[in-house]
Amino acid sequence: MGKENATTRFSDRVADYIKYRPHYPLEIIDLLAANCGLTPESVIADIGSGTGILSELFLENGNPVVGVEPSREMREAGEEYLADFGRFTSIEGTAEITKLPKHSIDFALAGQAFHWFDRDKTRAEFKRILQEDGFVVLVWNDRRLVAKHDATPFLRDYEAMLQTYGTDYQEINHKNIQDPAVFTPFFGGRFLEASFDNFQYFDFEGLMGRLHSSSYVPPPSHPNYAPLAKRARAIFDACQVSGKVAFEYDTRVYYGMMG
Repeated sequence: MGKENATTRFSDRVADYIKYRPHYPLEIIDLLAANCGLTPESVIADIGSGTGILSELFLENGNPVVGVEPSREMREAGEEYLADFGRFTSIEGTAEITKLPKHSIDFALAGQAFHWFDRDKTRAEFKRILQEDGFVVLVWNDRRLVAKHDATPFLRDYEAMLQTYGTDYQEINHKNIQDPAVFTPFFGGRFLEASFDNFQYFDFEGLMGRLHSSSYVPPPSHPNYAPLAKRARAIFDACQVSGKVAFEYDTRVYYGMMG
């Protein structure tokens, strides 16, 4: 799945990642409070915390959060972004070796990151760091699928553009693992699912920033970049309304205890 450079492939995309990646809906907090006993005192580990987008949601809920991130550039950006939150701690680590104490965590989260993990080693590590009644929460912001009846012309054209010009889009697409055949053995049995609407609206500069935040989008030096940028301009011009296009997401949440 092209994971060998997962730690470094976002290193030169940090600024665009912070500015243009979608945040997560507040409904995730309500979901976990209702179904998993989340309180503001629950200890959170955000594994693959990146620039701190998912951590921020829980910090705003009052939770103590430990961000575990292997990339120095992403980790330092997250530390700066979340500097005003006194309950945030940042450490260098991976999903497979978090460096967290045994049975010290109530919720182990992964936002837009689980597809990079070695699942067997991560399962063992999560079982080690979680309290016996702890939960795993895996979250992705999914652009609405082309096959869905409500996918917009913009989203269909955007997907086709990535299929054509992305460097390794198919190989690393996180949708490849969003399957019970993957999640059931990882959780060790039953898990639950939820989905929430999420939206972003971009002018053309924002659209290009959103593209540049993705590791499968070629850099300007790559031969695919010029045709991708040209196609992005054409898609934007054809689909914009009042100077903006809409990214529509399903924020998908997979959660449960580990058996």
